[in-house]
Amino acid sequence: MISVAVLTVSDKGSKGEREDLSGPLIGEMIKKIGAELKYYEILPDEKKLIKEKLIEYSRKVDLILTNGGTGLSTRDVTPEATLEIIDKEVPGIAEAMRSEGLKKTSRAMLSRAVAGVKGNSLIINLPGSPKAVKESLSVILDVIPHAIEKIKGDPSECAR
Repeated sequence: MISVAVLTVSDKGSKGEREDLSGPLIGEMIKKIGAELKYYEILPDEKKLIKEKLIEYSRKVDLILTNGGTGLSTRDVTPEATLEIIDKEVPGIAEAMRSEGLKKTSRAMLSRAVAGVKGNSLIINLPGSPKAVKESLSVILDVIPHAIEKIKGDPSECAR
């Protein structure tokens, strides 16, 4: 069983001014790979707090999925927070999400989402909107179990 933390990054959501639809959607979608949601939080767009939570949850779960804060506004700092704490980047995950998104809208190229490994946890930044979350997570969902196995030290070959 893959243990998961979902962090929704939203100033309005953290104040109760906007309902978070993306976080619960992620919780439902991860069930398809036998993952279990262990933690769920809504955070404001504060880099220091995002970093603290990523580090905290990297000690507790196999997978951390953030949503929100990946755009171009001044307050969008989720990728920077992630890059500052990961041990290694996994660029192919973000590339796959952007590539799939470009099939639907040219605005997908504006996403600054990143993915990487911290300790024994995989961290993936997802977009904030439920539609974009569904499209992005659908593209990468089937590789997550294999990625987690590799992070945890599975010595088998990656070739199929």
